[in-house]
Amino acid sequence: MNKHNPSKISTWLRLLGIELSPVSHRERLVSALGGCFGIFAVYWISNAVLGSAASPILLLSMGSTAVMLFAVPHGALSQPWPLLGGHLVSGLIGIACLLYVPDPMLAASLGVGLAIGAMHYLRCIHPPAGATALAAALGDASVRAMGFGFVVAPVMLNVLIILVAAVAFNALFPWRRYPAALVRGGAAPAPPAGYESISHEDFVYALTQMDSFIDVSEEDLLRIYSLATGRRDTGAAGNVSSSAPS
Repeated sequence: MNKHNPSKISTWLRLLGIELSPVSHRERLVSALGGCFGIFAVYWISNAVLGSAASPILLLSMGSTAVMLFAVPHGALSQPWPLLGGHLVSGLIGIACLLYVPDPMLAASLGVGLAIGAMHYLRCIHPPAGATALAAALGDASVRAMGFGFVVAPVMLNVLIILVAAVAFNALFPWRRYPAALVRGGAAPAPPAGYESISHEDFVYALTQMDSFIDVSEEDLLRIYSLATGRRDTGAAGNVSSSAPS
C-alpha cells in the first residue's frame, strides 16, 4: 500500500510555497551566469570609482537584486522603476533613521517598516530595497559622516550599474526581456475563438478585489491565459481527430 497521500503532499507543497512550474536547465544556468556577471560589474566598478568608500555591506542588497533581475527578469517587482525607486526611497529613509533615531534597534525597525510603506505608495516595491534601508539605518561612523550622500554613492551608483548589466545581459537571450516592456514578438496573442479576451479594466478590477500585490505583469497574465486556452483547444481538436473514423 502506498504510504504517501498525493493530496496531502500537494497541500504541503502549497503551504511551503514550492513552485512546480518547470524551468529548463538552460534558463537556470543563464540566471546563475547573469547573477555572477551583475555582481562582478557592481563590485568592480564601485571599487574603481569609490575605492574604500564602497560599502561591502551594501552588496548584500545588490545580491538580492541580482536574483530578481537575472532569475526573474519578467517579474513586476524586478522592473526598472521598482529597482530605482525602491532602493532610492529605502536608502533615504534608512539614512534618516540613522541620523535622527539614536537607538539602533528602533532605527532598523523604523527604516525597514517605513521603506515598505513608502514603496507601496510610490508603486516601487522591490524586496531587496529592504536590505538597503537596513544597511543604511545600521550604518557605521563612515556612513553617518556621508549622510544622505550615501544614497547617491554607493547606493544609486550600484543600482545603476546592475540595471545596465541586467539590460545588456538579458538582451543576449531571445527568450528573455528586460525591461519586460521590451517583449520580443509583440503583445500577447489573442485567445482562441470561443474564449473572451481579458481587458485592462478587467485586470485592474481583479487586482483591486484581491487587495494584495501580485508579482505578475498584465502582459504575462494575458499570455498565460492565451497559452492555456490554446492548449485546451488543441487538446480538444486532437481528441476529435483521434476519435473520427478512418
